[in-house]
Amino acid sequence: MQRTWNPKKYKRMKKHGFLKRLQSLGGIKMLKRRRAKGRKTLAVQKKK
Repeated sequence: MQRTWNPKKYKRMKKHGFLKRLQSLGGIKMLKRRRAKGRKTLAVQKKK
């Protein structure tokens, strides 16, 4: 039986990344809320 969580960096970025958020009105609002709250990370990003 396959596990439900098989992490893939590319898929994660494509679905939840910063550029993906900017493509929709809801995503822009989400980024705005996170900026207002003072979040260190606004969206999913690649780890260095």
